[in-house]
Amino acid sequence: MIEEKKILQPLVEVFGFSIENESDRAKRYRANKLCPFNNIVSNCTKNSIEFPLGVCSLNHKDKRVIICPIRFREDWTIISDAANFIFDDKSAWTHVGEVRLNDKFGKSAGNVDYVLVSYDDKGRVLDFGSLEVQAVYISGNLTGPFTAYLEDPSPSFSWTHAFKYPKPDYLSSSRKRLIPQIIAKGSILKQWNKKQVVALQTSFYNTLPSLPEVNKSESDFAFFIYDLVSEEKSKTLSLKLQRVVYTKYLAVKETLLFDENDMSFYLLENEFLMRDFVQQFEEIEVYEQ
Repeated sequence: MIEEKKILQPLVEVFGFSIENESDRAKRYRANKLCPFNNIVSNCTKNSIEFPLGVCSLNHKDKRVIICPIRFREDWTIISDAANFIFDDKSAWTHVGEVRLNDKFGKSAGNVDYVLVSYDDKGRVLDFGSLEVQAVYISGNLTGPFTAYLEDPSPSFSWTHAFKYPKPDYLSSSRKRLIPQIIAKGSILKQWNKKQVVALQTSFYNTLPSLPEVNKSESDFAFFIYDLVSEEKSKTLSLKLQRVVYTKYLAVKETLLFDENDMSFYLLENEFLMRDFVQQFEEIEVYEQ
């Protein structure tokens, strides 16, 4: 049982599989440093292409915490879930990853993790929305237990070293990534009246202040909250949607920001900058889902 090991070592998944999974497929992925979660290449590339730190998720206080954003790509569930919020049921849509977003001065406000695009029967863009994925930063030493496990991969692996024991850093994850993204990219997308989605885990969401909720039909911003659910028979973990929080962008910004900043730097003055953003993905070949 995965739960029985949690107090003994920090690793949940290595190269896509629970360390308890001794199947031939799991062993092949570990031996070849592969990623089963739709990475841009077949191999894991976390931290390094040559020597990837292939830990997908971490044990912490009886929770399986995702620390790699690629882990959220399992079966592209996050994409189809987000599309059900952003578009109506009859829309044909696709998605594009890592799309550059500029402010009104032409300077980068960062890349959008995924832009979901709806299109007509001639492939012309009708609408779009955004999806940001929020894995969790860690503090402590993850390389030590990871290296020790690879030297002797076993379901009975243990690592009880207290010095710099790896753990999730939720505060840094929100202050250094989530909140700045909501400020910079979110304000621009709000000006365009586009719906926004953030995908994250329950344990991360629960560290945020309580947010006001509205009906789905009134919402322009939603948190899709996932967790890793154990399949005991196959010793696999699957990404499952647990809850959706429908809210409003302005309410999110006001709730999460302790010091309100002047957002005029990010606001757009005309529709031409939105057209420049759309041009990055409007000529791709799209296929109905």
